[in-house]
Amino acid sequence: MSIPLFNLAPNLTVSRLCLGLFMIMLSDASSYWTLILSLYLWFLSVGTMTFGEQNSLTQSFRLLDQAFEAGINFFDSAEMYPVPQRAETQGKSEEYFGQWVRKRKISRDRLVVATKVAGPSGQMSWIREGPKCLDARNITEAVDSSLKRLQMDYIDLYQIHWPDRYVPMFGEIEYDQDRQFSSVPIEEQLDALGKAVDAGKIRYIGLSNETPYGVMKFLHFAENNACYPKILCVQNSYSLLCRTFDSGMAECCHHERINLLAYSPLAMGILSGKYFASDGGPPDARLNLFRGRYSEGESRYNLTRNALRAATLEYLGIAEKYGLHPVMLAIAFVLSHPLVASAVFGVTKSWQLREVVSACNIELTSEIIADINKVHAKFPNPCP
Repeated sequence: MSIPLFNLAPNLTVSRLCLGLFMIMLSDASSYWTLILSLYLWFLSVGTMTFGEQNSLTQSFRLLDQAFEAGINFFDSAEMYPVPQRAETQGKSEEYFGQWVRKRKISRDRLVVATKVAGPSGQMSWIREGPKCLDARNITEAVDSSLKRLQMDYIDLYQIHWPDRYVPMFGEIEYDQDRQFSSVPIEEQLDALGKAVDAGKIRYIGLSNETPYGVMKFLHFAENNACYPKILCVQNSYSLLCRTFDSGMAECCHHERINLLAYSPLAMGILSGKYFASDGGPPDARLNLFRGRYSEGESRYNLTRNALRAATLEYLGIAEKYGLHPVMLAIAFVLSHPLVASAVFGVTKSWQLREVVSACNIELTSEIIADINKVHAKFPNPCP
């Protein structure tokens, strides 16, 4: 079964599935180290946040082999991965992906490699003291460090992981102007990224966890300065449980020809239905394994919310009604969006990868879409 491709740029073709490597488990006599690797595929993006925390290095390499053999060529990571983030494992996602590429002797031009620079946090002191901001020094240092860990000469797509300004994220839905802080001008960020492009270190740039305001500001400055690169895409959350992109962002991206890399298409595994089993799901499932340790994920994917549970159960019912696996319904829905270039997902087991890949060739009927929209109207965006 072949994975369809998408022309993200004239000379950049990606799989519509993007594999994210988020948790790779390394073991020694005394401890387990967790790693995350993200893999982007041209039409279907597979998330890799599970590699390092839930998979051994050998298991992770097998999943990478399986994904690549299935036709996935798009891989996404981030300098802060794996998650939950820790000083001891920071950067291992990129490092181990680079090792896989070298060990398998894969030609660089057969891969589309994406990674991200962390925005201001204050919680990750081990990454440039915070990071404190996205000024030119921080961006330049982040690019060089990622290239070193990946053991590569260039990065195909370099993304700003989250903005250098206050924006509601990870479950927040309302803007609070009192939380705004002094931020690095977008022009300085674009200038640093443009110099990296000119130096051949990165080919294209993108944004993540962005808003219509941010997208338009980046585009505006690039249009008025030939030295600034234009953003190619935005990586935001999109799933049956989170369709906030379809508000202002969809109009913005449609008119400006910006594609969406849809992360968390399975809502951290919730849409697979596994957490609704009588035993609460497998103990190694992410929301069980990292309970209390991954605040960003748990704030958005909170299984105690009545609307989230009710909406998910109805989507599971739609999958059963039409004889589809819940994973297939969720992935096929995301890929049916006209602005989605690739779906970024994470897997820890071979059979999970097969289910996601199988969804690539499913076309949802108008009846299925109508049923989905009825649920959305009842429970709009329970995981914003």
